[in-house]
Amino acid sequence: MNTFLVSRELLAWYDRHARGLPWRETHDPYRVWVSEVMLQQTRVDTVIPYYQKWLENFSDLHSLAAADERQAMQLWEGLGYYSRARNMLKTARILIEQRAGQFPDSIAELKKLPGIGDYIAGALASIAFGRDEVALDGNGLRVFARLAEFDQPINEAAGKAAIRELMQSMLPQGRAGDFNQAVMDLGATICVSHNPQCDQCPLTKHCHAFQNNTQDRFPLRIKKKPIPQYAVVAAVLRNGDTVLVDKRRADGLLGGLWEFPGGKVEEGEDLHTALVREIREELGVDITVHADIGTYRHAYTHFKVVVTVFEADILSGEPAALAADEIQWVRPVELDQYPMGKVDRLIAHSLL
Repeated sequence: MNTFLVSRELLAWYDRHARGLPWRETHDPYRVWVSEVMLQQTRVDTVIPYYQKWLENFSDLHSLAAADERQAMQLWEGLGYYSRARNMLKTARILIEQRAGQFPDSIAELKKLPGIGDYIAGALASIAFGRDEVALDGNGLRVFARLAEFDQPINEAAGKAAIRELMQSMLPQGRAGDFNQAVMDLGATICVSHNPQCDQCPLTKHCHAFQNNTQDRFPLRIKKKPIPQYAVVAAVLRNGDTVLVDKRRADGLLGGLWEFPGGKVEEGEDLHTALVREIREELGVDITVHADIGTYRHAYTHFKVVVTVFEADILSGEPAALAADEIQWVRPVELDQYPMGKVDRLIAHSLL
């Protein structure tokens, strides 16, 4: 494979066909950073309105650093992977307090900031600062695995490192940012996971997988274990015209978001027994469980849940935040002011 020709032809294609995305209208490190954090594990079409709304509220590092966490989490709601938003707040405050509101321009210094790993550091360094650095994401892994009929699994460290080295050898001096974005665009629009549009690809004469008709075999991956599914219960506890919600602890799944109290059903428990136990552990009260009012399914990265929601009344005790940061009694019409995960937002909507 002639790496020089691959680079040149890919850039020529990008110059003609680059996607017109709002974050490509600037090299401002803040806006590049916001876009790249949002794009992790999330499709471009989903990100665009979130990106625009975020900038309407937090136009720069200073406004983000001064933001209330609840406001930031509300704007993020629906994007998932909520630790990204919390890390953005942390990073903004670090940069304001320690670096006079300036991003570092080196990979090593960028990676010291919360939530910035190899990919985002490479994207920021190359796109915002013009550094000759690789930004390798899932699209890049797929593109180069097919180009080279790469025989190592790309979901292992050794495989990623080898592809990174190949990509590094192709970086055009002074245009690494464009090259990285060209690879992303090619993987997102043409060299897609299933049924790649090879007839539109600018690199077919260099692509071993195309020449050998093996596109469907690459990239190689080590098979993951089956995703487990858990039964979960939640309670709608009422006090007059309000319902009780609690704020999840920041260091766990969906940290900082609000939820209806409950938890996972343990082995040997029925749903009612599990809910009584969970509420006692979580709030320190005893309840009586009434009819279920809905069942919701949701898939996270590493597991799935089936959540059954019950109306319930407090029999004894005063609710306390034993397993949460805080609790609140809230009118259902006001729940939209409390950032929630997808399932709890569906429950909140059902109460209206």
